[in-house]
Amino acid sequence: LAYLLNKHLHMRLNRFGDALDFENSSAQFPLFEYKDEKNLINYYLINNTYLQFVNQENDNGLFGGNYTMSYLIPEKKNVDYFLKIEGCSNTSFKGEIAGSLKMIDQIITAYPIDPDSLKSKNNLIF
Repeated sequence: LAYLLNKHLHMRLNRFGDALDFENSSAQFPLFEYKDEKNLINYYLINNTYLQFVNQENDNGLFGGNYTMSYLIPEKKNVDYFLKIEGCSNTSFKGEIAGSLKMIDQIITAYPIDPDSLKSKNNLIF
């Protein structure tokens, strides 16, 4: 997805050195960032899901074993990725970005989310 955003939206998202993780959890969420210094806007692409292999008991081949799914924002389980935009309070700009994302064939849908509507919005503070 970072490649597609870089290509179509002319961003330069790069993998951040460390994944986003939390003290009381083993889940890690890959993080990509692009700092647009000209416009003073920071973009962060974050995976919303983390699939963890728990144990090898009942390991019956390729699909055997037990897995647990963790979510960065549990109330948005249907969202695969978040594009966090910092430094821009212009809601029309965020709507334009969502519209541009929808134009990419591999993206099914995109829409702005009000962070204040999220119960776990603190997970987006990093």
